[in-house]
Amino acid sequence: MRNLFISCTLCFFLQNIFAQTIIQKDHAIEKMVGEVNADSLKSYINTLVRFGTRQTLSTTNDPKKGIGAAREWIISKFKNFAANSNGRMTVELDKWILPADGKRVDVNADMGNAMAILHGTDTADKRIFIISGHMDSRVTDVMNRTSDAPGANDDGSGTSAVIECARVMSTYSFPATIIFVAVCGEEQGLLGSDHLADKAQKNNWDVEAMLNNDIVGSNNSSETNIIDNTRIRVFSEGLPFFELEKKAAAIRQLGMENDGASRQLARYVKETGERYVANLDVVMIYRNDRFLRGGDHSPFIQRGFTAVRLTEMNENYEHQHQDLRTEKNIKYGDLPEFMDFEYLRKNTALNLCNLANLAKSPSKPEDVKIDVKNLTNSTYLYWKEPKNTKPKGYFVLMRETTAAQWQKKFFTDKTEMRLPYSKDNYFFSVQSVSTDGNESLPVVPSVGR
Repeated sequence: MRNLFISCTLCFFLQNIFAQTIIQKDHAIEKMVGEVNADSLKSYINTLVRFGTRQTLSTTNDPKKGIGAAREWIISKFKNFAANSNGRMTVELDKWILPADGKRVDVNADMGNAMAILHGTDTADKRIFIISGHMDSRVTDVMNRTSDAPGANDDGSGTSAVIECARVMSTYSFPATIIFVAVCGEEQGLLGSDHLADKAQKNNWDVEAMLNNDIVGSNNSSETNIIDNTRIRVFSEGLPFFELEKKAAAIRQLGMENDGASRQLARYVKETGERYVANLDVVMIYRNDRFLRGGDHSPFIQRGFTAVRLTEMNENYEHQHQDLRTEKNIKYGDLPEFMDFEYLRKNTALNLCNLANLAKSPSKPEDVKIDVKNLTNSTYLYWKEPKNTKPKGYFVLMRETTAAQWQKKFFTDKTEMRLPYSKDNYFFSVQSVSTDGNESLPVVPSVGR
């Protein structure tokens, strides 16, 4: 009887140790998500559309029309939000002159990225998280800088998501820094984001994640006529663009073709977004971007930063890169009337909850290793505490090698864990977790002996 009691107690103990962790919501993040407002987003887009064109080479001197007026208006919104931030938010228009290249920039261009920086409260925490959308717009001819190019969805939607996240988050504080940026020059060749990524690299910014929002506000497609405001795509690269040659052998040896940093961020976006935003399915696309298109996350990817692109599920090409016109009873052009502002609200909330969860999380665990010195049917992982923060503990994540997302989470307050699952049959990673349940990005272990 005594042995039976001991066996039952041991089984109960092991069940609890190795049961899947149920993740709780952070009430502060829930509150922030609830503050995202569809009417605010609609008002931002209507204002952006009223500037006529926001083509990169359009006027910068007219106070009511063109890219110059648009960027000054975005800066004014950021300054209004900064006034309520108790000094935590600063605003800048990062300007430079881009020489003509004889391609999509045929004159020396007056460029400017509109930025709001919500500085972290922990001076030892150097992490930066970036959310971006591009303020510029276009019509059929990418060099046409005078015709009306409303750009309501492409990319008024992404720009408005950036503005709304800045509005809501400006009244909160986070240990890490968040940059809200409306970049210029996307349609002329990712010029504004390239400038920003280059600046981040040269100044050694610790950019841990970048969320690029481009075309996130319409719920219907051309050709197929699908209407659905419950799904959004997140694009992420598989094999890393940056220094692939150095990493290829290890990736091949461990079978980690699907576990690059940006793919891990995409999983994080999906898990966190679906935790906080109702009726929204985040669909992971195993590509860096769509065919024939490029996004503002790519200059960051090319410099070794972790970045993904968020884009609506069903695109309508009658309302992208089109002159305003009606042909055969089809109204062409990127106008607000073709948008779904409730869908845009959900997609904005998706960004916000991820930014908040990341910026509130502890730094990632360091020197994460998986022990491979013996043939075992268990897995032993060990790691070091983050240098600058003391987490509540750690989650060890696990999934089958064929699974797209992490399937189980195990909590420990130690810096090691042995699991009764074979290292040959599963992938693992480790993330730090705060007392409020905010998780860092996961770290895939390297081989330890």
